[in-house]
This record gives sequence, C-alpha cells and structure tokens, in this order.
Amino acid sequence: MEAFINGALSFLDGVVWSQTLMYLLLVVGLYFSLKSRFLQVRLIKPMVTLLFGKSSAEGISSFQAFCTALAGRVGTGNIVGTSAAILFGGPGALFWMWMLAFLGAATSYVECTLAQIYKIKIDGQYRGGPAYFIERGLNNKGYAVLFAIVMIISVGLFLPGVQSNAISSAFEFAFNTPAWITGLVVAIFLGLIIFGGIKRIAKAAEMIVPAMAVIYIILGIIIIAANADKLGSVFGMIFSSAFGIHSVFGGIIGSAISWGVKRGIYSNEAGQGTQPHAAAAAEVSHPAKQGLVQALGVYVDTLLVCTATGLMILMTDCFNVVGADGAFLHQSANAAVMNLTGSGPEFAQAAVGTLLGAKVGAIVVSICLAFFAFTTILSYYYESESNIAYLFQNAQSSKRTALTNALRIAMMAIVFGSCLLTSDAIWNFGDIGVGATAWLTVIAIVLLQKPAFICLKDYEAQRKAGKDPVFDPDKCGIENADLWKEIVAEKYADLNK
Repeated sequence: MEAFINGALSFLDGVVWSQTLMYLLLVVGLYFSLKSRFLQVRLIKPMVTLLFGKSSAEGISSFQAFCTALAGRVGTGNIVGTSAAILFGGPGALFWMWMLAFLGAATSYVECTLAQIYKIKIDGQYRGGPAYFIERGLNNKGYAVLFAIVMIISVGLFLPGVQSNAISSAFEFAFNTPAWITGLVVAIFLGLIIFGGIKRIAKAAEMIVPAMAVIYIILGIIIIAANADKLGSVFGMIFSSAFGIHSVFGGIIGSAISWGVKRGIYSNEAGQGTQPHAAAAAEVSHPAKQGLVQALGVYVDTLLVCTATGLMILMTDCFNVVGADGAFLHQSANAAVMNLTGSGPEFAQAAVGTLLGAKVGAIVVSICLAFFAFTTILSYYYESESNIAYLFQNAQSSKRTALTNALRIAMMAIVFGSCLLTSDAIWNFGDIGVGATAWLTVIAIVLLQKPAFICLKDYEAQRKAGKDPVFDPDKCGIENADLWKEIVAEKYADLNK
C-alpha cells in the first residue's frame, strides 16, 4: 500500500511540476522584470528603507509582515531543499535557484502589491491574498473560491508536514530523539502561538526569523572562509554544470533547471501565492511600498540563506549527485553522507561538521532548521486562516472562530503525525501543494498585472516629486479598492497636501 501511495504521489507530482510550469515561472519573472525596468535592481534602496514602518490596530508593521512572509520562505527549503536540488540536479541547480530568485523578486512585487490594493477588513483586521484579488480584480468568484480551497489544502494540510518531518529527522540525526517526542513538542509550541492570532504570529516571526537567519549566514561565511581556496573552482563547477558543459554533470542540465526552479520556488515562494497574505496585513500608505518590501524577502531567502547552504555543502565536498538511473555521478568522501540518496539535513550537518566536528555540526544545523521550519509552519497557518476568512467572510464571526479553531487543531495533529512518516511521501505532498498554488497564482497575476504596475508608476512619480507616496485608487483608475479610501481618509489625509 505504501509503495502504491508513493507511486501515485510521484505521478501527481510529475503532472503538476511539468516542464511547462518550470519555464512559465522563469518567463513570467523575466517579463515582469523587463516591464518594471528591473525594479529588483533600481529600487533596492527603498526596499530596505521601507522595512521600518509602524503597525496599527488593523494591521501589522511592514517589518512584521516582512518577517511573517520571510518565515514562510526561510524553512526546510533553504537547508533540505537546497541539498536535494544539488543531489538530483547537480551543482548547477544552485545557479537556477539564483536565477529564479532574481527574476522572482519582480513576481513577488506584483503578487504582493495586488494583495495590498485589493485587501479588505474582516473582524477589524486587514485580510488579503490571491483569492481576494482574484475576486475583486478579475471579478471571478469561482476562480477565487477554487484558489482559497487549494491554498487551504496546500498550506494547511500538505506543507506543514514537510517542515515538521525535517525537524524530527534533524533531531533524530543529532540527538537520537524519537520522532514522536519531537512531533509532540513542535505541536504544543505551535498551538501556544497560533491560538494568539496574527499579532502573536507576527511577533514571534519578528523575534525569531532575523536572528536565526543572521546566525546561519554568519556560520556559512565562516565555513566558506575556511575553504576560501576552493571558492573559484566551486563557482566554476556551478556555472559549467548549470549550462551543461561540465564533464561530469553536463548530461543533467534538464535536471539542474528542473530541480533549481522546483526547490527555488519552494524556498523563496515567488509566484506561489503564499506571501501576499502577510503582505496584505501590513499598515502602509501605498501598496507598492509593501510590494517592494516583500520583493526584498526573495533576495534574503535565496541569495543569502540558500546560497550559504549550497556553498557550504559544495566547498566541503559534502554532496552527492545521482543520475536518472540512481547511480552516483559524484559521491562525497565524507562518511556521514557517502551513500545518501535521500533529501535530508544530513548534507548541511556534515558540511558544518567539517569545521565544528560531526556532533556539534549536527546540533547547530538541527537547531537552525528547527527554528526555520517552525516559523514556516506559523506562516502556513496564517495563510490558511486568511483563506478560511475569505470563504466565510459573510458568515457570523462565531462561525469563523469555530472554523479557525478547527484549523488550529488539525494543523497541530498534522505536524505531530508527519514526524512519523517517510520523508519521500511528505515531500511529494509538499511539491504537489506548491505546484498547484503556483499554477493558479501565476495565471492570476499575469491576467491582473496592470494595477500593480500602475501602482509602481504612481509610487515612483510621487517619490520623484519629493512626497511620501499615498495611494488614491480613483486617481490611479483602479476599481474595487474601496478600503483604501477609508484608510487614506483616516490615516494619511495630511500627507503631501
């Protein structure tokens, strides 16, 4: 039965993650980059300065929204996902992760700005995301409902298990901790936070994510510096592998692109439709502001955290690469990972262990992974909750509360149970969820791109005039953004008079 289930999941994974989706994500990212005149380069300074806005009773601060969204980005994809991309796609997969991140920053701007434009207020809190902007921007209720249902299944049922399973695998490797104990602890801590709502989730993300990301990046820099003599050859291997001209990895260029894009979107989530939920919750005076802030998150996730993992693994020779037939194209000399052909944290743990010792390396990476994965589960919960709020926005508040509590309990159970399953089945579930939401999101933002670029033009024009940009949907010719009239009248009427 297990073999049948795994086979069925692998088949669905292959259908969802066809070559069409791979290249669609790259092409859409390139198109948005060209149309925005590469905002990810031109506007890097405001991306950083806009981080530090204020919160309100209705919304969280830009930085809290950034951290909440980054919590979803920085997770197992940065450690386990990067290792898997190299294992099945060769070193060149890292290049395609970089490429998706660079182009995906523009995609992230579009989807997150749309979420801000079309956000609404439910129970006194800002709510938004693809389901909201599909209905209000595309005037397609059926599509919006479909998206909300798929998103709840994906981030509420499929993806949390990937994170909790990775935590249990890492702790079993480092401490020999039984999976059920890890699962129980994670589930309890999850409940303590998510029952406090978005404010508590945002506060936890604000405290945990920046600290752990900085610690992990510093660790990566130390290990890279210790192996600095290999830096040139490793980058040469990455680029030659990415374009199919490496003598050993040249035959798997298709796998390099496929795994780079697949694990890239799993990690940075650009175009997946998850990040707009946190973006919509932010208190800002102009939608483009939060769109730019969220675009920065793609860089932090992939160009910093994923790169730290990839270079650590490659520069310490703690990586394996397998071909389509399962035979090793490259086999590490490190005994800890020599015969591994499964995706797990062991490759990163072994890489850190070359400097700190095997035991310490395993412990350090396990702790980093635990915090990364845990905050990602928090982000998944909020995204699920936002879509439940969308589906039942016209229901009584008590009914929404009951459904939200049911979701909380279900996610705690899934987090616990997933620690007891095999990682292959868990990752297949996760990939199917990511692919399904990516298809629905990319189609929607391509159809609804115009308001996002109108906002960008308006934002830049106001900045050029020396103003602190304030959004007026009527002046921009954008319909169904009624909440913004209320927001500007109450909070920003005095700006730029």
